[in-house]
Amino acid sequence: MSRNKGVCPWHMTRGGHGQAQRYVTLFELKPSLGCPVTQLRRTRKCRPFSRHAFWGNPLRPKMAASRRLMKELEEIRKSGMNNFRNIQVDEANLLTWQGLIVPDNPPYDKGAFRIEINFPAEYPFKPPKITFKTKIYHPNIDEKGQVCLPVISAENWKPATKTDQVIQSLIALVNDPQPEHPLRADLAEEYSKDRKKFCKNAEEFTKKYGEKRPVD
Repeated sequence: MSRNKGVCPWHMTRGGHGQAQRYVTLFELKPSLGCPVTQLRRTRKCRPFSRHAFWGNPLRPKMAASRRLMKELEEIRKSGMNNFRNIQVDEANLLTWQGLIVPDNPPYDKGAFRIEINFPAEYPFKPPKITFKTKIYHPNIDEKGQVCLPVISAENWKPATKTDQVIQSLIALVNDPQPEHPLRADLAEEYSKDRKKFCKNAEEFTKKYGEKRPVD
């Protein structure tokens, strides 16, 4: 096995005719570097090796994600986060969370909004997905509850990002809409051209569809 500078070490097993059968990386490969075995067309299987996942046991990534999420959940509950309340998690399935977003700024301070956070089994190497279960009048959240949140986009996501940071980013977006990156162009236009009208409509919508705010 060679250890040339800048090259990941590889383990190689050979078939009866001296042809490479399978390669296994010792370190996770960066997508930008590509897969040298694939480039050489000399392998049947080529998969990145991860400390959290081993061949033959598809449950290992989910177990690793659950361990991290249990720790993050404990930290969030201990922190007493005022803007994310009534957290509901089935400890038999830590990959799905629900809770109430409680905004500070008008027009959304007249109610609360239930969200669902779905974590992939590959978390934290892949980002979670957030869906609003409560209707909200907001340019960055569509009628299906999907939200445009840069921190959890595929191109911006970093495994070191924690769930509390994602929630804080979401709360900031709800409190301060970003019409430059809308999911609802009509609301973005209204927000930009007639803020007073937008706030009136959003407040009425929140009073009608929003959930009751938790009482301290």
